[in-house]
Amino acid sequence: VRDSQSKTPSLIFEHINNTDFRTLYPKLLDYDVRYYIYELLKALDYCHSKGIMHRDVKPHNVMIDHENRKLRLIDWGLAEFYHEGTEYNVRVASRYFKGPELLVDFQEYDYSLDMWSLGAMFASMIFRKEPFFHGNSNSDQLVKIAKVLGTEDLFDYLDKYDIELDAQYDDILGRFPKKSWHSFVNSDNQRFVSNDAIDFLDKLLRYDHQERLTAKEAMAHQYFEPVRRAEANELAKANHQ
Repeated sequence: VRDSQSKTPSLIFEHINNTDFRTLYPKLLDYDVRYYIYELLKALDYCHSKGIMHRDVKPHNVMIDHENRKLRLIDWGLAEFYHEGTEYNVRVASRYFKGPELLVDFQEYDYSLDMWSLGAMFASMIFRKEPFFHGNSNSDQLVKIAKVLGTEDLFDYLDKYDIELDAQYDDILGRFPKKSWHSFVNSDNQRFVSNDAIDFLDKLLRYDHQERLTAKEAMAHQYFEPVRRAEANELAKANHQ
C-alpha cells in the first residue's frame, strides 16, 4: 500500500503477538519444543519447495504467539533463490547460526544451510544453552563447533569438497575429539532430552551439508511423532464436526 500523503510504499504484514524467545523458551515444555520446531520445519519445507533459501534462521526471526500456538518465520532480507552450482556469498546468517560451509568459505551451499541453523537453534532449546555454539568471531565460531563435532570429521569434510582452510586456523584449530551429545545433559535440561531428540539433532548438525536431513525428511523423524499424532487427531475431530 502507498501512503496517500507522502506516497511512500509500505508492505503490510499480519501482526504476531510475539514473546521474546529469551522469555518464552525457558517456559516451554518438551511437547512445545517439538511442536514449534515442527512448525518451523513446515515454513522451511515450504520456502525450500519454492526454490528459496532463508539464510538467516535464528530465534530472533521466529515469531511465536504462544497463546494461539502460532509461529511465523520472518525477515527474508537475506533470502535467495537456489540454483544448483551457483556460488553464493558466505557473509549471510548470524554468527551463532552460521553453518560450517560459511565459516570455511564454501560458496556452493544450498537449502541445507537453513537446516544447520535450525539444528543450532534446536540444540540451544533442548540443552538450555543459549546460544549453543558461542563463538566471539567467525573463526572462533568454527573452533567452537569443532570442539563439539571433533576435528576428524571436519578434515574429512574439507577433503571431500577440496576446501582449503584459511591460514588463521593453523594457530587456533587444534585437535578435538567428537563429544557425545549426552555429555550436554544435566538436571536442568534432561526433561527435554530423549534418544529421539538426540538422534534428530545429530542428523542436523553435520559438517557435510549433504548429510543433513532435508526439512521434509526432518518432519518425518520419530521425534515429532507426538505432534503428528495430535495433528491427525485435530484433523479427525474437524472432519467429524
